Amino acid sequence: MIIVMKRLLMMAVMLTMSIFSFSAKSQVSVNINIGSQPLWGPVGYDHVDYYYLPDIDMYYYVPSAQYIYFNNGRWVWVKNLPVAYRNYDFYNAYKVVLNTPRPYLNHRQNVVQYAKFKNYKTKQVVIRDSRDSRYSVVRGHANYKANNVRANQPSVGKGREQQRREAPRANDKHNNRGNERGDKGKGQPSHGNGHRG
Repeated sequence: MIIVMKRLLMMAVMLTMSIFSFSAKSQVSVNINIGSQPLWGPVGYDHVDYYYLPDIDMYYYVPSAQYIYFNNGRWVWVKNLPVAYRNYDFYNAYKVVLNTPRPYLNHRQNVVQYAKFKNYKTKQVVIRDSRDSRYSVVRGHANYKANNVRANQPSVGKGREQQRREAPRANDKHNNRGNERGDKGKGQPSHGNGHRG
């Protein structure tokens, strides 16, 4: 009887350990989305849900790569920027990282809190310009690696061409009022330059 009890106890301990191990691995995979962040995103964040763009009063949702802005009394989700913003310089604009669910629903508060970053002149280092190896998983980065194998190294010209293709494009034909699949709060709001998420 004692041997059976010991075996059952050992099995329970092993099962508990494997559940915690699986849970920890799942948490890491959910909380790191560097490869989904755009080339114009600021460096220093392992996970980003939303960017707030104070200059154009708009949000960007990283998981679905959609822009969110208020239009005619409702929040509109689109894959491409409205034509009015086709010349917006994402690489030199200040981006506020927000890791809270649906931050656009607190828009008035965000406008007040982040007003100091509108037309902010201090440049954030963006993923495109980072030499940190963590960002080599971002498509279009100069050191982009696919499947952890160094891809063909692009020439400077090819890298810039890829950057142009990856940069936001204006086209309001796709008025996608998308959903927020997988949109769950993953931490406290974070912002600023160089903060690690």
